Amino acid sequence: MAEVVQAGLWGLVAGSALLLGAALGYGLRVPQKIIATVMAFGAGVLLSAVSFELVGEAYDQAGLTPAVVGTLIGALAYTAGNVWLASRGARHRKRSGHQQSAAQPSEAQQGGSGTALALGALLDGVPESAVIGVSLLDGGAVSLVTVAAVFISNVPEGLSSSAGMKKAGRTKGYVFGVWAAIAAASTVSAVLGYTVVGSFSPALIAVVTAVAAGAILAMIADTMIPEAFENAHLAIGLITVSGFLVSFALSHA
Repeated sequence: MAEVVQAGLWGLVAGSALLLGAALGYGLRVPQKIIATVMAFGAGVLLSAVSFELVGEAYDQAGLTPAVVGTLIGALAYTAGNVWLASRGARHRKRSGHQQSAAQPSEAQQGGSGTALALGALLDGVPESAVIGVSLLDGGAVSLVTVAAVFISNVPEGLSSSAGMKKAGRTKGYVFGVWAAIAAASTVSAVLGYTVVGSFSPALIAVVTAVAAGAILAMIADTMIPEAFENAHLAIGLITVSGFLVSFALSHA
């Protein structure tokens, strides 16, 4: 199978977890502590993948400076995009709506917030999916740890966000339309990560990998940890460390 096709398929696999989470969050009344627990575990998984599969790989390829600079650029870019979207109603896009102070706004409360939520989901998902394609550049085999990390983290993201969308009055068509579109975008992002970045020099590939890592780290801190802490704060440390260790074990298996 052509590697570019593999990149797309793995991106689709990871993105499909958002639809799975959306179905659970929209169709079932999942207890808030369960949502928070799974979110904390997913954050731990991603933190480990970023550390060992992305930043570590960038450092091995090009040294400390490109890894640091790329990570900072990714974090700055994500933060800038997130600030802009937050002002348009997407600040709490991964929140389940359990806490009124951190609930997603309805369209009546803030016009254009539905579009902002969709763009926010795209902002969160693109870096994760792109690194799946980039991982194929190293020996022609996808990093299953990266795919697993993105898949595991996408389930609680889709679950919590969709529950919040439902409470904000979003229709079923809107909710599943958004996540289907993001799953499709994940496929495209993985393909572009392989085809576009593949033409770069090893040093530039390392920088791009670090940029994605910085964006993912900023996303974890800004959108995943707050939802987890809100409802499982007494155990969030242990749960997050458990996720970290699972991903660490996979990366060293």
